[in-house]
Amino acid sequence: MINQKVKDYINEHQDDMIAMRRHLHQHPEVSFEEYETTNFIAEELDALGLEYRRLEPTGIVGEIKGAKPGKTVLLRADMDALSINELNDHLPYKSENEGTMHACGHDSHISMLMAALKALLQVQDEIQGTVRFIFQPAEEIAEGAKAAVEQGVIEGVDNAFGIHIWTVDEPGQVSCQVGPSFAATDIFKVHFQGSGGHAAQPHMTHDALVMGSQYVANIQTLVSRVIDPMDSAVVTVGKFYSGDRFNIIAENAELEGTVRSFDSEARDKIEQGLKDYADYIAKMYGGQATVEYTRLTEAVNNEKNAAQLVQDIASEAFGADKVQENAPTMGGEDFGYYMTEIPGAFATVGAGNPDKETDYPHHHARFNIDEEAMLTGAELYAQYALAYLAQDEF
Repeated sequence: MINQKVKDYINEHQDDMIAMRRHLHQHPEVSFEEYETTNFIAEELDALGLEYRRLEPTGIVGEIKGAKPGKTVLLRADMDALSINELNDHLPYKSENEGTMHACGHDSHISMLMAALKALLQVQDEIQGTVRFIFQPAEEIAEGAKAAVEQGVIEGVDNAFGIHIWTVDEPGQVSCQVGPSFAATDIFKVHFQGSGGHAAQPHMTHDALVMGSQYVANIQTLVSRVIDPMDSAVVTVGKFYSGDRFNIIAENAELEGTVRSFDSEARDKIEQGLKDYADYIAKMYGGQATVEYTRLTEAVNNEKNAAQLVQDIASEAFGADKVQENAPTMGGEDFGYYMTEIPGAFATVGAGNPDKETDYPHHHARFNIDEEAMLTGAELYAQYALAYLAQDEF
């Protein structure tokens, strides 16, 4: 199953891959503003002689056509950074863009996929089908995958595969369990409208702050008493703003929060419950409520055969001890949007190493990765494409 030419090429060009990652780390760009990143990728693809097209407003999709006819597999790397001021002052490749940082590893995703493409070109005559690749924008705001699909990225694609570098695990550990791995993520905003007044005359008011407080307390029962206990879900209010002064009863209350779930029925129940609770509580206290509910990402649900293929490849390429099955996380990943249309798998590759100070969590201002892990990620991209396309049935 393992193509030795691919393995050797990636190992021999490790330094180039690391250099690319460091360049990208120094020049991060936030969601849908990855203009220079897109240009950089385009120049690399031009040098390789690969055909591609630019997405709007940023991003690139292209193909490597094999010598033999067959199916089409999609390899995806996201490319946006975060609005974080980097604190890794000791790094010679620290971000040069103040207030912007690759704090989630997307710089390594780009570099690993590019290395995989270069390796696949070395064995193009062995490819049975087509390898489509996408450097996707705006994952961090959960809009990039949807925008890419709307621009035809998955038309004619039979299977999709993606990777996320993962500082939770030791370098080179691969996880790709069957079924859910990343949750569907939603956001909600609630506005309670009451009638303000003097704190000494509460009987003449309708206190929006009380409405909001009761709402925060009561919606916790959506998980504990409405959702099947065998299904996982999270309802969190992260923002609550109400009132103007210590002796004035609040006329307005604004709340914002997030919902995480794996099951579509649980997701529907929570959305409806959030709206119903807001309406009931507002009426109880003589006010009004409006709710905005936005579905951001779909759950990443690894198809059985695809996940098993990842595990088999990782075991053969890196050793059985490098394969593990992590528990699903309530974190979100917009790769799930591709999976609503086509089957596929999404793997994590460990890159956490306390000795190199690369065990900080994702989205931390001191996030960094053990770059040795990139060898695993790059090879996994390429070997998955080859192995999937080589199968007679899937």
